[in-house]
Amino acid sequence: MKISQNWLHEWVNPQTDLDEFCATITMAGLEVDSVEPAAGEFTNIVVARVKSVEKHPDADKLNVCKVDAGKQELQIVCGAANVRVGLVVACATIGAVLPGDFKIKKSKLRGVESFGMLCSEKEMGLAEQADGLMELPDDAPIGMDIREYLQLNDTIIEVDLTPNRADCLSVAGVAREVATLYKSELNAVEIPKVAVGIDDTFAVSVSATQACPRYTGRVIRGVNTNAVTPLWMVEKLRRAGIRSLGPCVDVTNFVMLELGQPMHAFDLDVLKGGIQVRMASIGEKITLLDGKEIEATENTLLIADDNRALALAGIMGGENSGVSDNTKNLFLESAHFNPLAIAGKAREYGMHTDSSHRFERGVDPELPVIALERATQLLMDICGGQAGPVVDQTSKADLPQRKPVQLRLERINRMLGIEFDTAEIESILTGLGMQLDKQKGGWRVTAPSFRFDIAIEADLIEEIIRIHGYNNIPRTMPTYQPVMKPLLEASISLQRVKDALVERGYYEAISYSFVDPKWQAAINPDIEPVKLANPISADLSVMRTSIWPGLLRSMQHNINRQQPRVRLFETGLTFVQQGDELIQHAKVSGAITGTVIAEQWSADERKVDFFDAKADLESILSLGGLNDVTFEKAEHPALHPGQTSQIYKKNQPIGWIGAIHPNTRKMLDIDPPVYVFEVDQAALLEGAVPAFKPLSKFPEVRRDIAVLVKQEIAVEALVKSIKSVTSEIFQEILLFDVYTGANIEDGLKSVALGLILQGFSSTLTDEDVDKEINKIVTVLNDKYGATLRE
Repeated sequence: MKISQNWLHEWVNPQTDLDEFCATITMAGLEVDSVEPAAGEFTNIVVARVKSVEKHPDADKLNVCKVDAGKQELQIVCGAANVRVGLVVACATIGAVLPGDFKIKKSKLRGVESFGMLCSEKEMGLAEQADGLMELPDDAPIGMDIREYLQLNDTIIEVDLTPNRADCLSVAGVAREVATLYKSELNAVEIPKVAVGIDDTFAVSVSATQACPRYTGRVIRGVNTNAVTPLWMVEKLRRAGIRSLGPCVDVTNFVMLELGQPMHAFDLDVLKGGIQVRMASIGEKITLLDGKEIEATENTLLIADDNRALALAGIMGGENSGVSDNTKNLFLESAHFNPLAIAGKAREYGMHTDSSHRFERGVDPELPVIALERATQLLMDICGGQAGPVVDQTSKADLPQRKPVQLRLERINRMLGIEFDTAEIESILTGLGMQLDKQKGGWRVTAPSFRFDIAIEADLIEEIIRIHGYNNIPRTMPTYQPVMKPLLEASISLQRVKDALVERGYYEAISYSFVDPKWQAAINPDIEPVKLANPISADLSVMRTSIWPGLLRSMQHNINRQQPRVRLFETGLTFVQQGDELIQHAKVSGAITGTVIAEQWSADERKVDFFDAKADLESILSLGGLNDVTFEKAEHPALHPGQTSQIYKKNQPIGWIGAIHPNTRKMLDIDPPVYVFEVDQAALLEGAVPAFKPLSKFPEVRRDIAVLVKQEIAVEALVKSIKSVTSEIFQEILLFDVYTGANIEDGLKSVALGLILQGFSSTLTDEDVDKEINKIVTVLNDKYGATLRE
């Protein structure tokens, strides 16, 4: 928003220089984007009156003018189309310097001497384009310096506001902030009620009360729309970046800039029936003031009469109902629109207007009547006419509700680290228009109607420090008192698990917590995933129930880019809906494919298999101890039935390991075999306190046995059974061979086990060893029908 410093000083005039002023309001949240002079640099331009105009004897498009410049009468050759006798203009005399270091000298144009130049706004740096000479009021003092007359020793400050500060999109709003920052007097313009001269009203009906809680308007008859907008108003508009379009439009724009309330004037004589504020009908079209025809959508708010749509509410008026040179009677509109009803609508139709910019951020709901009175008085002062009574259609239930916010002094001091005085807090908040109800330990604060962004205690604390000044926060050195935290030996850190996997050649992956529904269904078809209400894209629309979909997509990405050996792991959350509750589980997952080791000269190339993945998993499970961990054959919908195990710890399931099923790989477009695992973090990180076990000073004894069992019996089951019957002398069991083939009966396999035994009190005898071996053979025979292989 551009604001004239002179205009601002009419409201509040802090005693400070421009640089300090800009720095102060920037630190208060009103960021200054640019500062520029109100006019270009020029000298010796005065107010002058054209006394006579004669055609140039040797040029059809030039005129020879006699000009009264106050102290002298000058002959000036001029080519402007609007030069005429009696016109009051800006005249650059001999010796004047215009913007761009253009110097005015005595000259001859087609043989006729010229002693100066009559100027347009462009030549004085007031506008980028001009159609002719700048026309000044007839009562302008002849001979006065134009810079003094137009008060051009002014600065235009452009302020960039955040979306929550729509209250500062006006001179009044910025002045209110400045008065509070500098503790200066606020000289707000007085706006009395306009005397009603006629009883005429125009019916107003609001059916969309949620979108338009307040709509006010009034009839003004007998206006002269051909009147000239006062120069002071034209200049204020120009310095705000708005060109003059006639008195009616200028007044509504002026009030918008001054108070922050967008308005619109309708030609009363073209309206039929009454004003209707309603939502658009299907296929309803309207031609706007810029000549663009649009087809309004059903959720677009319109201002209409009984016959047609008149305007896009809060955005732009219609072409056929606006004010023209022939307009005599007006209906002046001033309304409050719900920001949610306007937000995004202008962009939807490829527009952005000053009105939409304000309404979509929020305009004070108490402002419409005030602005209506101000605009009425200005219109009548400029264009004449008589005003009817104000029509006010308000739905109080739909107006924004101002809820009090509890503010605690202790909370302010603790959050900001400053001991505030209650008087300063009250001064700041009352200066910002807040209503305070003092209570024990703080205040009950009600924000003014123009502040939509005050909802919680932190908002008020932000306002306090913003006005107090961020630069006024005392600088204190941070203090740090280190505390030694106990290191729990019975738990494993997640970082240690990650390090172990990295040491085994894995790379850590980080994927989205939301995945493609197709990939999710391929991994866990029996679990209904949680669907996102507003997904980033269709292929990231459900919450993952396993980390595998993200890992496998990364695996596919690497395989498609000719990576022969891929090892990835990821730690993160999975999400499962149970009733009304979303259950989150922390997991550690891994995936491998390709060769066991990178290609080299000293080893043969071998592809990874189930047992390579199992070894990697056991390496991290061993960090917490493998005594209570078992792998049991199971089935998983995404894994190969012959290469799948469910993992148990203390007889509780904690995860899965296996080869991705060929059908699943085909569905996911992954060619080579892939082996995956996934375990619960909590179970993985649960360890045991290390305890010392005395070492035996007696020798070990190893006995190797080979037993014949059915092929479907897992070695894990044999090991568990052996451990269930052995005594304390049994130390370790080693699987060193599994054989099927010649000399082995069909349906059987030979399992060769190395049994390590050791005594702690004496050297084991053959009798001790045979007794232990017999127990083992007996339990295997009883449970599995196992027999010793001869």
